[in-house]
Amino acid sequence: MRVELLFWAGCPSHPRALADLREAMDALGLDPESVIVREIVTDEQAASDGFVGSPTIRIDGLDVQPLEDEPTGLTCRVYRRRDGRVSPTPDPGDVRDALQAATMAASTGRSR
Repeated sequence: MRVELLFWAGCPSHPRALADLREAMDALGLDPESVIVREIVTDEQAASDGFVGSPTIRIDGLDVQPLEDEPTGLTCRVYRRRDGRVSPTPDPGDVRDALQAATMAASTGRSR
């Protein structure tokens, strides 16, 4: 399973997102140190990577909270929590569910 956190240094929320991601991985018995952390530094890189804002968490290439028709670029991302609040980081439940789905898919040999 490939777990990535993409970030732009101009947005201060990526350390919290990385800590939440690693905590969720640890709780599920996954190696929290295996997260691939990549900084996005140019608009060109954002476009080629489909980067819609910082932080972005992808598991096996899939965003934990996919956005439709969102422009790419060096910007801070806004998430909607399960309770309706707006947040600079994804809901921990969404991260956990995405990790569990990827783990299940890997164990059965299916893609999500």
